Amino acid sequence: QVQLVESGGGLVQAGGSLRLSCAASGRTFSSYAMGWFRQAPGKEREFVAALTWNGGSVYYADSVKGRFTISRDNAKNTLYLQMNSLKPEDAAVYYCASSGTAQVTGARLLGEKASYVYWGQGTRVTVSS
Repeated sequence: QVQLVESGGGLVQAGGSLRLSCAASGRTFSSYAMGWFRQAPGKEREFVAALTWNGGSVYYADSVKGRFTISRDNAKNTLYLQMNSLKPEDAAVYYCASSGTAQVTGARLLGEKASYVYWGQGTRVTVSS
């Protein structure tokens, strides 16, 4: 079965950096778009970043543009999220997700939770002020 396992979360001071990883198994990783979402306490899960199956197109939420970078290594079946200049409002549980349709593309589709069928268990990011 498909498994997505996130790692790299932790406690960081405001202004600091973290790199999240998501190891995928159980399907052809390189055929599917991947995304990162986050959920803070009491809030809905929200889109953070996504990229197409080959990394050719990337999309970011306005709140993280210029600070976060999504990337993938298809040879290692791994998705990454480099987070710089972290703010207290970035604190959340971060989830990686894999799209349900091969080679889906477009900011609208990849920004929607419904476009993803497999989700990891999440990794917590805490940002102290």
